[in-house]
Amino acid sequence: MSSPASAPSGAPTGAPAVPRVAWNTLIVLLVGMFMALLDTTIVNVALPSIRDHVNSDGRAANEDVLAWVISGYALAFGLALIPAGRLGDRFGHKWVFFTGLALFTAASLACGLAASDTQLIIFRVVQGLAGGIFVPAVTAFVQILFPARSRGKAFAIMGAVIGVSSALGPVIGGLIIQWFGTTHGWRLVFGVNLPIGVLALIAAAIFIPNRAQTGVAAAAKSGGVDGVGLFLLSAGLVGILVPLIEGQSTGWPAWTYIVLAAGIILIVLFALWEVQYTKRGNSPLVPPHLFSHPAFTGGVVLALVYFAAFTSIFFTISLLWQVGLAHTALESGLVSIPFAIGSIIGASQSDRLASRLGRNVLVIGTALVALGLGALWIIMLTVDAKDLTSWILLAPLFFAGLGNGMFIAPNAQFIVATVDRTEAGAASGVIGTVQRVGSAIGIAVVSSVLFAIVSGSVIRSKDDLATAFIHASAGSLAVSAAFALAAFLLVFALPRRVNQFGGAPAHE
Repeated sequence: MSSPASAPSGAPTGAPAVPRVAWNTLIVLLVGMFMALLDTTIVNVALPSIRDHVNSDGRAANEDVLAWVISGYALAFGLALIPAGRLGDRFGHKWVFFTGLALFTAASLACGLAASDTQLIIFRVVQGLAGGIFVPAVTAFVQILFPARSRGKAFAIMGAVIGVSSALGPVIGGLIIQWFGTTHGWRLVFGVNLPIGVLALIAAAIFIPNRAQTGVAAAAKSGGVDGVGLFLLSAGLVGILVPLIEGQSTGWPAWTYIVLAAGIILIVLFALWEVQYTKRGNSPLVPPHLFSHPAFTGGVVLALVYFAAFTSIFFTISLLWQVGLAHTALESGLVSIPFAIGSIIGASQSDRLASRLGRNVLVIGTALVALGLGALWIIMLTVDAKDLTSWILLAPLFFAGLGNGMFIAPNAQFIVATVDRTEAGAASGVIGTVQRVGSAIGIAVVSSVLFAIVSGSVIRSKDDLATAFIHASAGSLAVSAAFALAAFLLVFALPRRVNQFGGAPAHE
C-alpha cells in the first residue's frame, strides 16, 4: 500500500508533493504541542501569585513548591514520552494523541481550581504526563505523512513552535495576570488551555488520519511496556530531584544526601536492568545498544544540558523581576519578547542554515546562547538594582533567542543521525525524554542556587531585597551559562552533516 506522502505519478522527481492532509494534520498537532510547551514557561510569571494565593487558608507556599510546579511538570512530561510512543505504534497515534490531549485539558482545569499547593503540584504532574502522552504523535506523523525531502521544513516549523511557545509563555501569562489580577489571574493562566484544548480535540477528530488512512501497519507486540524499567527510571529521577529541590529549604539534612545517593543507585540499576531485559528478547524502555554509538551518548548529554540551560532562564528572570524588583507580571513577561523574536528568526532560518552549514548551525546556535547567558550573568554582577531595566537585557536575550531558534529544530535530527536509520524511532524517544528531564534538573539546580543566596542575604528593606535577588540571579544565571557552555562543547560530538533524504549521516 502506498503511503499518503508518496508523490503522484506526474510530480517532479526532485520535489515530491506533500498532500494536503499532511499540512492539515501538522497544524492540528502543533496546536496541541504549542499548548503543552506553552505551559513549560507561562507559569513562570504566575509563580509569585501562586505563592501568595494558591492556598485557600491564606498560607503562603514555600519556595520549593514553586520549583515543583515547574520541575514536576517537566519530569512527568519526559517520563511519559517513550511509553506513549510505543502505545501509538501499537494502537494508532491519532487516538493516543486525542486521549492525551483530553487528559491535558482536564488537568489544566484542575490546576486552575486547585485549593492548595499540594493539589496544584499533583495536578501539574498529571498535566505533564498528559503532555508526554500526546506530544510523540507530532514527530510520528511527520515521519509518516511527509516525504523525506519535506521533513526538514516540517521540523523547522515544529522548532519554531517549540521556541516561540516557550518564549511567549511569560508574555501571555503576564497579560492574563495584568487583566485579571494576582489573586485569580494565575488560575486563568491554566484556564487558557480549555478553549484551545476543546478546539484542538474537535480538529483532531476531524482532520488527523487514522491508521487505516495512513497505511501504516500496527507495530508487532513485543512483551508490552517495560514496567520495571519505567519504575526504576522514574524513582531514580525523583530521588535525584527531591533533594535538589527540597535540600535548600530544609537545610540539607542527612536524608537529602541519602535520597540523592539512592536516586543515583536506582539509575545504575535501571541501566543494568535494561541490558538484562534486552538479552531476554524483550523491548526495553531505552535500548542499551543505542549508547554503543559514542556520538549518540554525547548527543544525549547535549540535549540534557542544553534544556537545563534554556528553560531555567525565565524562572530566574520572572522571580527577579516580580519578587526582587517589584515589577508587575506583565512587565516581567515583556522582558522575554526579545528572546521570542530571536527564536522566531532563528527557527525560520534553521532548515536552510542546516542544509548549508551542517553541524555548524548548532555550533553557532549554542555559542549565541552561551554568550547571551554569559552577558546576562555579567550584567547581574555589575549593574545596581535601581539601574536594571529591560532595555539592558534586550541584546543578550535577543541573541540567546536567535541561537535557541537555530538549535531547537536541527538538534534532534543531528542526534538521531548518529545511529542507524532502523533505530531512529527509539532514539527520538530517548532524546525527547532527556530534554524534559534536563528541563526539570535545570529548574531544580537553578532554584536551589537562587533561593539559597536570597535566604543567606541580610534583608531589611526593599532595596536590600532587590540587591539580594540581583546577586541570586547572578548565581543562577552563572549555572545556566555553564550548562550552555557545556552544550556548545558537546555539539562537536555530533556528525558534521545529516543526509536529508534519509540516508546515512556523514561522520566526517
